[in-house]
Amino acid sequence: MKTVCGLDVHKSIILMCILKEKGEILIQEFSTLTCDIESMRDLMKEHKVDEVAMESTGIYWIPIWRILQGHFKLKLVNPYFIKQLPGRKSDVKDAQWIATALQKELIRGSYIPEKHIQELRQYERRYVRLCEQSTRIEQEMDRQLHRCNIQITNYASKIGSVSVVNVIKGIINGETTPEELEKHIHGRIKGKHKEKITAALTGVISISDRFLFKQNYQEYELILKQQEDCLFEMAEHCNKYFSKELELLCTIPGVQKLSAMIIIAELGVNLKAFSSAAALTGWAGIRPRNDESAKKIKSHKITKGNKYLRRILVQCAWAITRKKDCWLRIKYEQLCVRKSSKKALIAISRKLLVVIWHVITKQEAYQEYVPKIKPEKRQKQLEYYKRKIQSIENNE
Repeated sequence: MKTVCGLDVHKSIILMCILKEKGEILIQEFSTLTCDIESMRDLMKEHKVDEVAMESTGIYWIPIWRILQGHFKLKLVNPYFIKQLPGRKSDVKDAQWIATALQKELIRGSYIPEKHIQELRQYERRYVRLCEQSTRIEQEMDRQLHRCNIQITNYASKIGSVSVVNVIKGIINGETTPEELEKHIHGRIKGKHKEKITAALTGVISISDRFLFKQNYQEYELILKQQEDCLFEMAEHCNKYFSKELELLCTIPGVQKLSAMIIIAELGVNLKAFSSAAALTGWAGIRPRNDESAKKIKSHKITKGNKYLRRILVQCAWAITRKKDCWLRIKYEQLCVRKSSKKALIAISRKLLVVIWHVITKQEAYQEYVPKIKPEKRQKQLEYYKRKIQSIENNE
């Protein structure tokens, strides 16, 4: 047996329980102030703690992890797995139960990447949130345009297109007539829709509308500037620490520099925590769950996992479906015959993650798979399609 410690982390307090080899228990409460966390660390050193497990809600574990890292073997425990263990958890303190489960090796820690990956992940997740905010502002400006009965977004490719943004800037600068606003519309849109554009730009614009447009556009510009700054920091970080992995990931179909940076931020470059590609797909939550009872499969739904990684994998899979001379696209088309397009897309995302695991683990560039068909099989396929063509001709 070994001396272990369980931490139940909350926003303002930490409940600590030290469980010694002979069964002695020490329970103490600390605040989440830095000085108190350091005092807790010194107390654990004094009692010669070997391993620490902590259960936390949200991001409250991060500062504690940073202070304790390097002094103890740390585990961040998912509360879901703690609750699944049989025990009188409702009758004892959470920290004591965590320490007991840790000492008996009943729990496992979550995947915590290294310091540089954590820093890159902060930039990346900030960028994702900024993209969501920019979409929200675009939708708000679209609603404001419709309040003024200006319906140019019905004819533009997207709300945030250059033509729509230029129309909004024109309204802010005092241009209200359709003739003035039409100067900002791209020639392709005017050529396609012609007189509808003038009608769509005819509206009723008040002083309050211009004021709201101005505020929304100022916020929109700020968000775009912050997006550029986040991308710059991500690129600098990847070029400094993960240039080789970035270059290798860009050889995979559908993966470009931005998506490669996001994949590195979410996965890291040391995948020893995942014994196989199947373990990684399970962690990401893009493989069918194992839900079988009495030889009956109850559900094929994918499991819960890393939503940031799953999002970028699905986006890359969409790009693959539009790529020529790609085996993954051929596989997608084959799957669409017997599955819905969405299920086929998730399947391609899983295959893409398997490719990523092999590329990073083996440190080798992606090589396009070329299926080899045996002459006998090829002859059978030709005969099959000849019979199909013959039957269609006979029916005609």
